[in-house]
Amino acid sequence: MLNRRDAMLRLGQLGLGAITLPGLLNAQQAQASAAKPQSGKAKSCIYLFLWGGPPQQDLWDMKPHAPEGVRSLFRPIATKVPGIDICDQMPLLAQHTDKIAVVRSVTHRSDIHEPSVYHMMTGKVNPTLVVPRNQRRRSDFPNFGSILSHFSERRSMPASVTLPRPVGHDGVTYAGTYAGLLGPRHDPMELREAPSASEKAPHPVELPPDVDLARLQARRGLVSLLEEHERVLSRQRATEALGGFQLDAFRMLASPVAKRAFNLELEPPTVRDRYGRNEYGDSFLLARRLIEAGVRLVSVVWMYMKPGGGVANVWDNHAGYGFFGAKSGYDLLKTPLCVPSLDRAYTALLEDLAVRGLLDETLVAAVGEFGRTPKINKDGGRDHWGACQSALLAGGGIKGGQVYGSSDKEAAYVKDNPVAPEDLLATIYHAFGIAPDREIHDREGRPHRICDGKAVTALFP
Repeated sequence: MLNRRDAMLRLGQLGLGAITLPGLLNAQQAQASAAKPQSGKAKSCIYLFLWGGPPQQDLWDMKPHAPEGVRSLFRPIATKVPGIDICDQMPLLAQHTDKIAVVRSVTHRSDIHEPSVYHMMTGKVNPTLVVPRNQRRRSDFPNFGSILSHFSERRSMPASVTLPRPVGHDGVTYAGTYAGLLGPRHDPMELREAPSASEKAPHPVELPPDVDLARLQARRGLVSLLEEHERVLSRQRATEALGGFQLDAFRMLASPVAKRAFNLELEPPTVRDRYGRNEYGDSFLLARRLIEAGVRLVSVVWMYMKPGGGVANVWDNHAGYGFFGAKSGYDLLKTPLCVPSLDRAYTALLEDLAVRGLLDETLVAAVGEFGRTPKINKDGGRDHWGACQSALLAGGGIKGGQVYGSSDKEAAYVKDNPVAPEDLLATIYHAFGIAPDREIHDREGRPHRICDGKAVTALFP
């Protein structure tokens, strides 16, 4: 977890200032110059960011012969693909390893959340970050969703959406999570942090049995907010001060396409049940609906919205913190806040995309900002470890049923085929047909190469 002072994020709230769609509708000239025919198979991407850093040794790079104190307390189980074992806490995913590529050799040099998030999301190292007050700035390099937006043609939906809230804590939204030097026109549509970390969660992981989730979503979710924006548009005085692009953006969000995409009530109850009736399941399902509606990138940030207020990055499993009665880091992994909900929602997403014929053109990436230490600590958890972690890739032209790279006998260091964060992003760009040596320009017109990495082309057929 983050330290006790920093462990809580402020409650996200969709605000007018957070909507950056006017940029997607800005000057036709800028859009025409940015758009370019693409040869990649991927048309969209769902980026599952397991904020906090999931333990590779306990999930998909298990070392059953490692010494006690390093060896996972979970057991490896065989999967649909011979030779690919994952932990026994993920029996559903075990039946779908034919769809995924497990990259066991992701590596970088930071063991700190903030610079690691920046590196993973931008492919760049930023030595100017002030931890923990690393508020994002327009001088930051853009995250890959904003770069995809830059190279995308104008559509009827935003190019990039972040669910359910951006990464951050103590009122600080992490650097590397928006368009930075590209300007607000390519920021993701996202949820803003509220001014107070004491605000109550609008959507806890598990609702009381007497509260109907669909009604709660309709009453307090994005659909209601979109309808409110539509009401604002109908008031002439309220819209007189808005520019043409802002008006177009709000009309876009109030359109039937957008409102339908955000409305989970339109899904059959059996589908809602399959994903899991909690914020994780809803976010994964909403991600699928948004890419169906034309969004290019949906980032799902995994976090726990505490019912009493504040947000915790629960994959940071140093200890149990008492969440759902967890007494150790391993206890925390077994709660609905971590592995069981991931197994359910992630598997449902892969199944759903495959059945709908969307997986081939939708790249699904699952990764955290770093891995965990080989040694289990005194609180029954693992600590920060940038030297080695695993990433899962599926769809978008990726060949499933394979493992790329390997770690040493304790999953502590990369043994072969190291993959830096910039290589992982170059692989995503490659899936979209975007060359990593393409350039973007900041507001002063200075050129910047979008990525310094090399795509892992071995992952593709």
